[in-house]
Amino acid sequence: MSIDRRRWITAYATFALFTVLAGQFWRNLLGWWGFGIIAAVVLIGAIALVVQVRPTWIWRRVPKSTLVFVLLATASIAWSFYPGASALGVAITLATTFTAVALVLCLNWTQIVRCLGGALKWVLGLSLAFELWVAIFVGGPVLPNFPDFEVTGEKLPMAFYWSRGLLFDGGPIEGIVASRNLLAMAALLGLIVFGAMLAAGSVRRASGITWIVVAGVVFALTRSATVILVAVIVLVALGFALWARRVGPDRRRGVYWTAGAALVTSVALLIGLWDRLLDLFGKSEDLTGRFDIWNSVIGLASERPWFGWGWVGYWVPWVEPFEGLAVRKGVTYLQAHNAWLDVWMQLGIIGVIAFASIVIGALWRSWFLAVDRPMDAAGRPLPHSAAALVPLLLLVALIGQSFAESRLLIESGWLLLIAIAWSTKRRQWEHEPLPAEPVPVPASRMPPPGVAR
Repeated sequence: MSIDRRRWITAYATFALFTVLAGQFWRNLLGWWGFGIIAAVVLIGAIALVVQVRPTWIWRRVPKSTLVFVLLATASIAWSFYPGASALGVAITLATTFTAVALVLCLNWTQIVRCLGGALKWVLGLSLAFELWVAIFVGGPVLPNFPDFEVTGEKLPMAFYWSRGLLFDGGPIEGIVASRNLLAMAALLGLIVFGAMLAAGSVRRASGITWIVVAGVVFALTRSATVILVAVIVLVALGFALWARRVGPDRRRGVYWTAGAALVTSVALLIGLWDRLLDLFGKSEDLTGRFDIWNSVIGLASERPWFGWGWVGYWVPWVEPFEGLAVRKGVTYLQAHNAWLDVWMQLGIIGVIAFASIVIGALWRSWFLAVDRPMDAAGRPLPHSAAALVPLLLLVALIGQSFAESRLLIESGWLLLIAIAWSTKRRQWEHEPLPAEPVPVPASRMPPPGVAR
C-alpha cells in the first residue's frame, strides 16, 4: 500500500471517528443540514474505502447477532407506530453500521485504535480550546450557531447552551460536544486508549503522558458523576483482567468467584448507601429526572412488550409517542437514558435479546482476547500486549454508560460496539496477538527513496 493511500485511509478513519464522537459539535456549528452533509461525506468515504481496499469477506468471521439485530430493526418498519420515523432511524443505523464494518474490514485493530486516539485528541484538544475561548472572550454561556429552539430573550434552560463558560470556575465544562457527560466519556475513552498505547510503546513517552494528562484534566473538569462511576467499573475490570493474566487459565476459577462476590457486594452497598452516594455526587433523588423518564418508557414498553413500537434510534420529537414523553424543566430529552429500556420500548423483548447477544458476545470475546496468552502461527506462546486490553476496557465503559445513557444505540456508542464485535470475531480465527504498532519515525529521519535502512 502506498504512503499516500495509507495517509488517506488514516485521515478518513480519524475524521469518521471524530464525527461520531462529536456529532453535536457539527450540529451546533453548522446546523442539522450541515451535519447531514458531514454525515453523507463520512458514508461516501466508507463506500470509497471498501471499493479501494476490496477487503475479503469470510462468513465465519461475521458476528451473526449484528445481522439479526439490524434485520429486526429494519423489519420493525412494517409494524412501527411511526413508520416514517422508523425508516429514517433504520437508515441512520445502517449507515453507522456500514461505516463501522468498513473500518474493521479495511484497517487492522491497532490502526483503528491509533485513529480513535487521533479523533479523541481532536475532541479533547478542541474542547479545552473552545472552553478557554468562551471563558476569556465571552465570559458567559454560549448558544449554538443554529439553535433548534426559539430564542426569545427570556431565560433559557442551561441545557440549551453550547457551553456555560465555567472553565475558570472549575467546571463543569461541556466542550465542543455540548454535554459534560459526553465529554467525560470521551476523556475516559482517551485515558484507556492513550494509556494502552503508552504501555505498549506505540507512542513516544512524552506525547503519551501529555495526552493522558489532558484527558485527565478534561475528565476532572466535567465533574460527571455518571462517568466517574463508569471509570470505577473500568478500573475494576482492568484489575480482574490483569489478575486473570497472571494466574493463567488453569487457576481462574478464583478470579470468577471473586468477581461474582464483588458484584453482589457492590449491588448491596449501592442499595444500602444510595442516599449518601446521591449526596456525594450532588444528584437529586430521581437521578436528575431519570426515574420519571424510565417510568414513562417502561409504561410504553409494557403496551407493546414483545416487538416494541418500532426502531427509531434517537427519538424524533415530532411524532407520537415521543412528543412530550420526557420533558424536565423545559428541556425535552430524546432518549430513555438507558439503552436497554430504549431497545425494549423500540424493539420489544425480542430486540433486547438480539441486542444482548451483540453485547455479551463481544464482551465474551474481548475478555478472552485480553486475558489469554496469544500464540503465533506455530502455536508458541507470545507475551501479553497492552493493546489486547483495549477492546475489553472500551466495551466495559460503553456498557457502564448504557445504564444511564442511550448513547450505545447511536453515533460513537453504536459504531464502537459494532467495531469491537466484528474485530473480536475476526480475531477468533487469526493468530496475530494484537501487537502495538511501532512509534512512527519522523519524516526528517526517514531515508530517501531507494536508500537501504
